[in-house]
Amino acid sequence: MSDRWVAVLSGGLSHERDVSLRSGRRLSAALRSVGVTVDEWDADSTLLSRLGSDRPDAVVVALHGGEGENGAVQSVLEMRNVPFVGTDSRSCRRAWDKPSAKAEVAGAGLTTPDWVVLPHSTFRTLGAQAVLDALVEQLGLPLMLKPDQGGSALGARVVRTAEELPAAMVGVLAYGDAVLIERFVEGVEVAVGVIDTADGPVALPAVEIDPTGGVYDYAARYTAGLTNFHTPARLSERDAEHVGELAVAAHRLLGLRDVSRTDAVVDADGQVHFLEVNVSPGLTETSLLPMAIEAADQSFGMVFADLIERAIDRA
Repeated sequence: MSDRWVAVLSGGLSHERDVSLRSGRRLSAALRSVGVTVDEWDADSTLLSRLGSDRPDAVVVALHGGEGENGAVQSVLEMRNVPFVGTDSRSCRRAWDKPSAKAEVAGAGLTTPDWVVLPHSTFRTLGAQAVLDALVEQLGLPLMLKPDQGGSALGARVVRTAEELPAAMVGVLAYGDAVLIERFVEGVEVAVGVIDTADGPVALPAVEIDPTGGVYDYAARYTAGLTNFHTPARLSERDAEHVGELAVAAHRLLGLRDVSRTDAVVDADGQVHFLEVNVSPGLTETSLLPMAIEAADQSFGMVFADLIERAIDRA
């Protein structure tokens, strides 16, 4: 791998810029440790000119949110015929829209919590309180509220009483024009990384998420000490097998490539519920994918070095 020169693309202008920069730095260090020559590039107005004048062997997309996960940057790389690690632009768009991804998963027979999607305009047109009352009648309580697009749990709220709902809705809509409201499932929350190999996609050990504050929000994700992680998750052998099967099924169904992370909940009856999928999982010191790679007795750097070779071979 010492003859490969790779650009790790991070930063960007989304709400998740700081997290992306942390992911990029950690990934770059891991790749250098296994002999890959790495430059860290920001996703800014210089990107296209750099790709034209200083073309790397491959790009690794370590962007979170916005253009990094909705297929925009991937489309640019495809137009320039630059090999890159990660899902292609079309499948990025499928996964980025959470309601669409849930609909595909549900249509394939996988379990996901019941949900409703409402744009901001609905509350103005039909009356906020009437809409909120209908939501509680339809889905019950508690509820999980999140932007219909986005990552890192930005804006995500758990609502346990009807009185909490109006303020929570306003908070979520600060991050987007529509809100995804789904029935909140009590249980063991897990994240399952999937890595493509020569033999197909393989699930890594599930990471169990146990936030000290009860909700795995943005602060709990990226502040050391606010969440306890158990890798592998404290699940029965049967349940651990089922969450891995769900993650691989979602990876295949949504057309994902190289690496993904599926978030799920295992309820008291052992039923696995799909929550969402991430095409560009976090790679920071508190992120889940590196934990899962370590639990699988693999090298973080070598896993991505292998994915780089796969990307170059595809070109």
